[in-house]
Amino acid sequence: MSGTTLLSLQNLSAWYTADHPVLSDFSLDLETNEIVGMIGMNGAGKTTFIKTVAGLLPGYRLESATWGGQPFSFRDNRFKGSRYIVFAQDRSFQYFTFREYLAYVAASYGVELPDVSGLVKGFHFGDYTDVLLKELSTGNLKKAYLITAFALRPRLLLLDEPVNGLDFQSTEFLYQLMGGYKQYGTLLFSSHILESICLTSDRVLVLEHGRISRIFAGTDITARNIWEVLGHDKHQEVACDEEYY
Repeated sequence: MSGTTLLSLQNLSAWYTADHPVLSDFSLDLETNEIVGMIGMNGAGKTTFIKTVAGLLPGYRLESATWGGQPFSFRDNRFKGSRYIVFAQDRSFQYFTFREYLAYVAASYGVELPDVSGLVKGFHFGDYTDVLLKELSTGNLKKAYLITAFALRPRLLLLDEPVNGLDFQSTEFLYQLMGGYKQYGTLLFSSHILESICLTSDRVLVLEHGRISRIFAGTDITARNIWEVLGHDKHQEVACDEEYY
């Protein structure tokens, strides 16, 4: 990790209805060029956090927010042009093919159309590049958005439950991409799957009741430690210290 703060959020609260906050006093600092996993039980606020950062949730309050050391809001074009988000479920641009969607995104972000041949091969997506997004299965639709994300290489890449819907081979390929992403920028992803957290993360944020209750880094990233914080009696057997990529 570089030690330089890319994104800082202090005391974020977010809600769908004002009297039932999902996030409360949520504070987070992300460094440049690091991989951060966020884990929590259903309802802990993982997806709500990502929707808030995406500018999709109007109900929120922040004490302070900086991007690259400068104050910003989630709807600032400077910020929006530096981040890309893959949601757990996304049915937008359904009448685009993958190639049309990729061209649209590249133009929107002001970059040249990237070469995605390696990503298409790695995700076994070659038969689907000219199929309408609305006709893709859940897994192949997820692949379309993931290929776009890793081709774009934004400074901040946010993935919400990226493994959901993927086959085994695509999951392995995704882990390799995630583990190597810090050569391009910072990756923050949410997951309820310990394997994905343990095999790719430099830091792990444990989210409980709308706030970060614990942070693990380095050799402290183990299934046992994470389960204990989440209050589970059984420990999922995962080689968290295994060099995967």
